[in-house]
Amino acid sequence: MKQTTTLPEDADAASPEQEPDGRPLWRQLAAARWGNGGNDRAARVVGYSMLAIALGLGGFQIYTALNLSLGSYRQRVLHLMFVLVVVFLTRPAGKGAWAKRAPMAFVDLLLVLAAVTVSAYPVLDYEAIVTRTGAPVTTDLVMGAVTILLLLEACRRVIGTFMAVLVTCFLVYAWIGPLLPGLLSHRGYTVQRIIYHNYLFQEGIYGLALGVAASFVFMFIFFGAVLEKTGGGSFFINIAYALTGKYRGGPAKGAVVASAFMGSVSGSAIANTVTTGAFTIPMMKKVGYKPHDAGGVEAAASTGGQLLPPIMGAGAFVMAELVGVPYTEIVKIAIIPALMYFAVIFLFVDILARRYGIMGVPAESLPRLREVMAGGWHFLVPFVLLIFMLMQYAEPLLAGLYATVLLAVVAMFRASSRLSLKDVAEAFVLAARNTLSVSVATAAAGIVVGMVSLTGLGLKFSSMMLSWGGGYLLPTMLLIALASLVLGMGLPVTASYIVLIVLAGPALLDLGVPLVVAHMIVYWYSQDSNVTPPVALSGFAAAGIAGSDPMRTSVSAWKFSKGLYLIPLLMAYSPLLLNGSVTEVILAVVTGLIGLLAFAVAIEGFWLRKTTLVERLAAFSGTALLLSPYAVGDAVGTVLVLAVVVAQLRGHRPPAPVSVTSLSGRAG
Repeated sequence: MKQTTTLPEDADAASPEQEPDGRPLWRQLAAARWGNGGNDRAARVVGYSMLAIALGLGGFQIYTALNLSLGSYRQRVLHLMFVLVVVFLTRPAGKGAWAKRAPMAFVDLLLVLAAVTVSAYPVLDYEAIVTRTGAPVTTDLVMGAVTILLLLEACRRVIGTFMAVLVTCFLVYAWIGPLLPGLLSHRGYTVQRIIYHNYLFQEGIYGLALGVAASFVFMFIFFGAVLEKTGGGSFFINIAYALTGKYRGGPAKGAVVASAFMGSVSGSAIANTVTTGAFTIPMMKKVGYKPHDAGGVEAAASTGGQLLPPIMGAGAFVMAELVGVPYTEIVKIAIIPALMYFAVIFLFVDILARRYGIMGVPAESLPRLREVMAGGWHFLVPFVLLIFMLMQYAEPLLAGLYATVLLAVVAMFRASSRLSLKDVAEAFVLAARNTLSVSVATAAAGIVVGMVSLTGLGLKFSSMMLSWGGGYLLPTMLLIALASLVLGMGLPVTASYIVLIVLAGPALLDLGVPLVVAHMIVYWYSQDSNVTPPVALSGFAAAGIAGSDPMRTSVSAWKFSKGLYLIPLLMAYSPLLLNGSVTEVILAVVTGLIGLLAFAVAIEGFWLRKTTLVERLAAFSGTALLLSPYAVGDAVGTVLVLAVVVAQLRGHRPPAPVSVTSLSGRAG
């Protein structure tokens, strides 16, 4: 059975493809924006226009992956042109009925025309623009100003008002520099210089961040779209349940494993949540997990998908470019921390199962591993190719393209996964729709990066961080985590990572943190907006499926995902990212895991039985000591944790199990 369509990073519960009306995805998207009537002419025209644009974008991305003659600047310009056109065709200016009426439809069509015009200009007049570098003419500046305004409006529609306002503040900051006090003061720049820097330089809108989204990231989004249309998601979910379903708290453990599988493919926390959560959350509730805990487990596990290779979040590809290393190197150092993150969630799930006496699912109600593998082993072939090419240091762009082609080919050998022409067309539309949030966010973040480099704000912000942190690493990291939380209330994780690494990254470097470690720390912290109240996007998505209170679900997700805050400390104080000898890395992993597991017990107040006050304090103390950079702390912390383990074993009495007779059906 083929799975439902994956939602993008900023999708909401009312996404149009959830309508069971059988219409193609491009018709659903157009109808949601331009009219829901089945015979609405405007919706039909826009729908087919959307299909043509999606095919054009996909074809353009495949062409530029194989042919590099166009040049990076023009490739990014044309990619953003496609994205802006899709935004103004499918995303209304507001939620009210006024946004769908004829006057606003006319305005949106004018915005589409403007997006095409300002994008075609630097592509067609490229040679002349290069010739007059440093001396822009009036047309250059007008086109640049319109581009910035279009991007801000697209940012408001796709991501939200917060980011549009934030980007505007950085533009204003570059202009009013002489009027600002203290460290924030700078010599100031003219409006013309600000526009020119953002529009005709590769340090602004069309900078490195958009370049990554317009190449590597889009190709892996396309891979995920093809996998979704072939029904590969059901295969991975069934494997997870076949492996873990019969054990204590099986459905929740299956949710963790399924989210790890799917997250390593989708690289999007919210897409992961709504895709796997539709199967896993009802099963968790059925065996006895409380609705808010079921949603919290899924949200926390899905967030880990952006941390787990081979396909991490978009920020990981940006990280590779900023650090100047192959993406394969990022993959290598990311594996151990990601597995540790999932180990902590796994323990939380097991603790809840012990506390409430939740047992596994009867074997007859679970998919059989042999049958699952027999029916879907061909989905593994593209992943083998993808991992092989990455390990051979092939370009991620080409690795993603070849894996996508191979996936489409092997899917044709099974009737259950065979793609029809409609499926192929919908895969292109799905990829175009899902790239909106990433491309708009990275283009807008490019303005922030450009203004920071132009004004020198990065060094000033870093100096402020060091001053407030007293020159010590731990308080500085806590300040960065707090800044990430604040930014995460209005920015998607990729934009949050880019902005934060530009502003706070130099502070970590000044404190002696290696470059790649500093980037990985900020990247991990930037994920917290998915699970941390008051804005927890994955938590809210999971709550909608679980039928639970969104805030309570988000608090549960925040509790289960504590690894997001603790594992970066291990990165900073130990060679967890393979930046030490084999012995040192093994010791860091072992002591780190003991500390993380002790922290889970301390937070939950339960393991084999309810912890006493002394045991809980010992577990907290052991965690703090094990996360410290000192060998003595590791030794004392290990002793404290072992003491808690012994005390728990001596007083353990198994709770009465909750009986589970059967489930309504198998996942997928």
